[in-house]
Amino acid sequence: MLELSKLSHFESRSISAENFKGEKGKGGMAEEGTGKQFAEGLGKGWKISPSVIIKSGEVFEVADIDGPGIIKHIWMTDTCPMNRMLIIRMYWDGSDTPSVEAPLGDFFACAEHQTYSQLTSIPVCVNPKRAFNCYWNMPFYKKCRITIENLYVKEVTLFYQVDYLIGELPQGHGYFHAQFRRTNPLKYKENYTILDNVCGNGQYVGTYMFWGVNNNKWWGEGEIKFYLDGDKEYPTICGTGTEDYFCGSWNFDVGGKYQEFCTPYAGLAKIIRPDGLYNSQQRFSLYRWHINDPIYFKNDIKVTIQALGWRNISKYLPLQDDISSVAFWYQDSICKTFPTLPEKDKLEII
Repeated sequence: MLELSKLSHFESRSISAENFKGEKGKGGMAEEGTGKQFAEGLGKGWKISPSVIIKSGEVFEVADIDGPGIIKHIWMTDTCPMNRMLIIRMYWDGSDTPSVEAPLGDFFACAEHQTYSQLTSIPVCVNPKRAFNCYWNMPFYKKCRITIENLYVKEVTLFYQVDYLIGELPQGHGYFHAQFRRTNPLKYKENYTILDNVCGNGQYVGTYMFWGVNNNKWWGEGEIKFYLDGDKEYPTICGTGTEDYFCGSWNFDVGGKYQEFCTPYAGLAKIIRPDGLYNSQQRFSLYRWHINDPIYFKNDIKVTIQALGWRNISKYLPLQDDISSVAFWYQDSICKTFPTLPEKDKLEII
């Protein structure tokens, strides 16, 4: 809390549909926009442009900021009626390669966002009804660019606000990265890869997973493994079970039912339960933020997790589940080895 009283040389700025460039003293000046018809007779300054419309197939530029600066908070909500049809990308310091590339909901730790479930944590919150918020620090020295791509068959409306600081940054800040992956189904006895092919000096700060199970019985016996700085066959950090990694225990089972929970650094924020008819698969939305326990690497990092359940009471069963994830980390350079984002049909939650 002492940091709140410390004076700073930074200047505050905010980008939204009411101030596309985040210019000083120029918010709320729009005369055209999605709210014009509702503000008839009120004039300039009365919520003329609260949102934007993104056509099908269009890439909308949310922000184009000259540095140095730091993104401090992003708020977004939209009208898209399907999950994973909006893709968020972020580019640092003029790079043509995105350092953040993920479906919008997955980036905010909420892959399935057509139904509401509260998520309350330090760096990410999902609030009623579908308000995405993130508080990750995202420093840049020269330039920041943020885009949203609409993969949906129709236009969607996007409401957004990007709050940031401008001012000189000392050297030594890492670039923020977020990488999406999905495997559906996972091959038998194959580990699921959360992150790979990352070289540099940095720290791993978070994992989001959306896990769809295809078998009966408990599904989360698998161990997460962090291979650091040249580790090959065996990792430096090895977990003891999936629910253990997400800071739970004993199958998240309370009274014979899976129990949702949200804490500042870890949680099981949403469970998609079978309805007894058409929605037959269980899915689990989990997050773990390594904020007070960052995982440092000097040269390289690889992260995997096992999909492991029970064949019977006394024998493990390697699972073939539908698993997706977003890995969050900082590093001293811009990672250019992202896997190709799955095509539209392979993103869909089915």
